[in-house]
Amino acid sequence: MTKQLTSEQIEALKAIDTSTVCNAIERFGVRGSVEGFFGMDIRCLSPELGTMVGYAITVTVDSTTPGVPQSNEAWHAWLKAMETSPKPSVLVLKDIGPEARKSAHFGEVMGTIAKRLEVAGIVTDGGLRDIVELKQLGLRCFASGLVPAHGNPRLIEVNLPVEIDGVRIEPGDLLHGDVNGVTTIPLSIADKVAEAAARVREEEAELLEYIKGPDFSVEGLFKHTVTH
Repeated sequence: MTKQLTSEQIEALKAIDTSTVCNAIERFGVRGSVEGFFGMDIRCLSPELGTMVGYAITVTVDSTTPGVPQSNEAWHAWLKAMETSPKPSVLVLKDIGPEARKSAHFGEVMGTIAKRLEVAGIVTDGGLRDIVELKQLGLRCFASGLVPAHGNPRLIEVNLPVEIDGVRIEPGDLLHGDVNGVTTIPLSIADKVAEAAARVREEEAELLEYIKGPDFSVEGLFKHTVTH
């Protein structure tokens, strides 16, 4: 993995909304304009907690296949991954069960364990439960929705690549999420994104000032926004 960001760089990214981060990433030309971010199937369930930034711990799970026992080996691997991963970390759970929309592999107990091991948030294409308690723990939550029961939770694989909502996530990938959604930040440019985002904000502020100002006109707006 590329060199980790400093705590100051992490805090700088946390101070930026995810939409602006996406705009900043576009300027580097390192990926397509519709790549690297999750769509509307992954919802922010903790908007009041603000921005999530962290390195991915990837886990494949299944909580809707009945009668299959939990693997102690996989459980231990998950605990060790949370303990040893770069910090802050984000759990990325890929649910492969037959009824993923009824899955809930994460609730208050798992959330308390994760918080103790410096996990900043969770992203899953399955469901969550105990959302009140998870938010009280300060865990940023992104999921397809909420369900009340945990089913038959089972870990399959830990720290192997997963695909969430069409986005491939590798262990150690950097994620950024807020009320707008979640994006990956390519590690090759991660240390430059905050500065690029500041430029995005400055340019947008100038444009908004013109739109709101007394000299606004459609022709003037066209000149301000035309691409060359």
